[in-house]
Amino acid sequence: MTTFSEQFPIVFQALNVGFLQTLKLFFVTLIGALPLGLIISFGSMTKFKPVQWLTRFVVWVVRGTPLMIQLLIIYYFPGLVLHNPVWGGGEDGRFFAACVAFVFNYACYFSEIYRGGIQSIPKGQDEAGLVLGMTRGQIFFRVKLLQMIKRIVPPISNEVITLVKDTSLARIIALQEIIWAGQAFLKGSQGISGAIWPLFFTAVYYLAFTGVLTVLLGKLEKRLEFFR
Repeated sequence: MTTFSEQFPIVFQALNVGFLQTLKLFFVTLIGALPLGLIISFGSMTKFKPVQWLTRFVVWVVRGTPLMIQLLIIYYFPGLVLHNPVWGGGEDGRFFAACVAFVFNYACYFSEIYRGGIQSIPKGQDEAGLVLGMTRGQIFFRVKLLQMIKRIVPPISNEVITLVKDTSLARIIALQEIIWAGQAFLKGSQGISGAIWPLFFTAVYYLAFTGVLTVLLGKLEKRLEFFR
């Protein structure tokens, strides 16, 4: 029976590896979902009705179903139904599948936030810009964009904090993120079994990460105060 002092370095290293995977999934999701969400929001606001209806239907489906179900479908559907296991069976394949699911899911949530932010800008600004000879693209990027960012930062911040915790759902397809690493010592890993305390340490990682993000996002909100 190993002692706590003997177990701690083993657990700490495993949790660090799992947390690195969690960080990678978090940042890939943000990098992919933020711009994709803006593109989707344009589709949901377009005057071309077929595209608008299709976009809004897809967003409704994604926002109305659990992310866990979407992960399972994206990872298993190609192999079990199409007989084309595009993701493969390794850790890299599971990570890529998780990234696809997370990026698309969060892009749909972000798209609704973007849409609300864009539509909250008075239409008079569009009319004034057109009178001054600006194109609609110039009006959006030079006049409306920063105002929109100021309005969407609080709801986007909430989604970002939620994303930190949602990364734990990736373990449903056996992606070895931090909770997977902590739970492994409960079941039996590296000579340690029946140890629940590593799971409590995973909470410390999440608390520290969300704490840093909360401070950074709070500073971003203050930087945008001049739009009040």
